[in-house]
Amino acid sequence: MPQNSSPRQRMLSTVFAPLGEAGKAQRVQDRIVEGIAAGVLRDGDRLPSEAELASLMGVATVTAREALVGLRSHGLVMTRRGREGGTYVTVPAGRRAELVRARLRGMSRVEVRDLAIHYRAIAATAAELAADFAGPEDAGVLHGMLRGRGFGGAAVGEFFLELAALSQSARLTREFGRLHKEFGPLMLLLQEDGEFDATMVQLCQRIADAVASADAAAAREAVTIQIRTGLTALINEHARLVDSQPDDIKRRTG
Repeated sequence: MPQNSSPRQRMLSTVFAPLGEAGKAQRVQDRIVEGIAAGVLRDGDRLPSEAELASLMGVATVTAREALVGLRSHGLVMTRRGREGGTYVTVPAGRRAELVRARLRGMSRVEVRDLAIHYRAIAATAAELAADFAGPEDAGVLHGMLRGRGFGGAAVGEFFLELAALSQSARLTREFGRLHKEFGPLMLLLQEDGEFDATMVQLCQRIADAVASADAAAAREAVTIQIRTGLTALINEHARLVDSQPDDIKRRTG
């Protein structure tokens, strides 16, 4: 994927990346559900055809067909016939948040912490490299995103995807995109709280300022603070969600 592609294009490439020989229908289905939860696949988006999906993800056509059947059974996609036919995502914004909460509830605290640590390591390195290599025009892109109307929530995720691209490392950018598909929706869920969202935006401003001033240490520190703050909030939200479950489920997710 070219480095000048949009954040959403880079995320889409992670949704439909090859699964390898071990890819089965459930894994295809899970990958698409992750894309929906992350907001990469949106309500009304048209999915690739069965043959295209199989080719993109490296599975048999029958496997792709079985995955789409599963998605339809859960009301996440619908198939239309005729000239405008195809399979389309059918997930309103509120349902997407339900998917993210269900995913967080099904994780253990150890899994949440491990994912956040991995994400922080990659994001902090990307910020450090961006501060080292990005020019004034590149840094201006980050500041321009912060000045956009309605910045916050999903836009914070786009800010981090752009930050990763400014690292000038294709491999790091791909790895960050893969991680962001997993971790980004969890952070976005937290940003439904206005106060938390404002804190995230302020920390993005610190990151952008550090990149503009070529201060790699400050860029890394700001990212570290941001993800650490998010992890604390995620652990609290995870505990709240698990506490509402039966005791046998609590034991598995504790």
